[in-house]
Amino acid sequence: MTSKTSDAPSGSVFADAGAARRAIELALPMIEPTLSDASICGSGFLCIVVLDPGLAPGECEFEDAILAEHGLGERARWDADYAAFARAKARLAWFSGQDGHVVQTTQAHSLRAGDSLLWGGVCLDGIVVGVSGAHPYFDEAFATAIAANLRAIAKQRHAAARARDELIASPSAG
Repeated sequence: MTSKTSDAPSGSVFADAGAARRAIELALPMIEPTLSDASICGSGFLCIVVLDPGLAPGECEFEDAILAEHGLGERARWDADYAAFARAKARLAWFSGQDGHVVQTTQAHSLRAGDSLLWGGVCLDGIVVGVSGAHPYFDEAFATAIAANLRAIAKQRHAAARARDELIASPSAG
């Protein structure tokens, strides 16, 4: 699993790279068994990309907004570049502020040159996750679970900061 370095621009205090890794870890027991189920994950491989909800398009380059990327299955055996697909799905959700499926099915007029025509990226309360490798409806389900986990972790960290009587979000609060 890879995650953002300290050289990247400042983003969310409560939904940082560590929280993103934890959100993925919490979802893996649900995701991993599906890799061998062709009705869910036709490829047997999967890639997850989680973006920083504290960074918006225009504030940084897309790559700098990536908090974590996690591949499942031996990358040398991947039959497609699932990381590139997951990034493209996340990019579309990040720029549009909406789930990729919504953009693909109801707002095709907003698609720009280079945008992914695949869905599997979600934007849940500003938390963007892209998943690729499963059938698109399950890519979206896995992405939603990870985004919800990240939201819960951020809420937990916020509550802990408030329990310490902190009034200002700071890196030490996360």
